[in-house]
Amino acid sequence: MNEAGSAADFTVKTFEEMETAVNGMFVKARASLGGSAFGVQVLNLPPNSRDVYPEHDHSHNEQEEVYLLLDGSGHLALPGGPVELSREKMIRVGPRTRRRLRSGVNGARVLVVGGILGKPYVSQAGTDLGAEPQFSDPNASSDMIPGGPSPQLDC
Repeated sequence: MNEAGSAADFTVKTFEEMETAVNGMFVKARASLGGSAFGVQVLNLPPNSRDVYPEHDHSHNEQEEVYLLLDGSGHLALPGGPVELSREKMIRVGPRTRRRLRSGVNGARVLVVGGILGKPYVSQAGTDLGAEPQFSDPNASSDMIPGGPSPQLDC
């Protein structure tokens, strides 16, 4: 109980205790912690991930995202060139800006926080516990998504 007499409300879990999907690459941090106010996931990218994380934007749902490297190395490809990920640097990307996350030679663990501009948070399909992740971005470019648009970023 806290000083005001109400019950404390918190959850503590290690990454290993959180539910994952896509062979451990997608850690459902928000759902595993019982969060509901904003989106937060952890991506465990394999070494030299290439198109595992497709080039995309969020013009279809107006979501902005923030990226923070937790471990490993990599970069976020953005218009104008790549931005190296760092444990000391957070990168915010607006909904209409194309982006592609790629890991370096040792892989990368990246925290991704997202929310919809000017609207209450609603979890995206496939991010809740027990659900299979869905990548429903109609603007995604990847060799893994046949029929999508051609990549627009050089790196």
